[in-house]
Amino acid sequence: MPEQSNDYNVVVFGAGGVGKSSLVLRFVKGTFRETYIPTIEDTYRQVISCDKSVCTLQITDTTGSHQFPAMQRLSISKGHAFILVYSICSRQSLEELKPIYQQILQIKGNIENIPVMLVGNKCDETVKEVDSKVGEALAKEWKCAFMETSAKMNYNVKELFQELLNLEKRRSMSLNIDGKKSKQQKRTEKLKGKCSIM
Repeated sequence: MPEQSNDYNVVVFGAGGVGKSSLVLRFVKGTFRETYIPTIEDTYRQVISCDKSVCTLQITDTTGSHQFPAMQRLSISKGHAFILVYSICSRQSLEELKPIYQQILQIKGNIENIPVMLVGNKCDETVKEVDSKVGEALAKEWKCAFMETSAKMNYNVKELFQELLNLEKRRSMSLNIDGKKSKQQKRTEKLKGKCSIM
């Protein structure tokens, strides 16, 4: 188990072109880039609330190709949580997550206490190859959470990261760091018990 520190490492995996960078950039910078630029590996930092103090959410946006297996293994071993992204427009992109999931299992051993989100991105597209029921069924099989997002429309992007933090059982974490809570947050906190959504 990774040591407790002020960094919380989230690793984003998925095939090339599924929108990993778009999701991360939409969350961290609030921007969306129309053009596709392949990523080797980028790291972004976001300050979050953690156990009533402040810590850094470190997001590693990995390459979509399988050219760098050593980097992939290192990212998995350092990761506290994982986002596995596929495009709902590509059945192949969902298939490509399976060996990555197996590798996370192999390196981490038991992943019951490790937050993992299966994410169907590009849900704004009209041509679907992967129905949400297929994503939900795979998430159930993998014992992880599931969500559909659209980086382009900014749909479920912040919710994705908040939900991932809600899955963390060892620490209480939230995207909210200003201390102010809305009625909705207080209601959500009562329901969830520990984390709040801004």
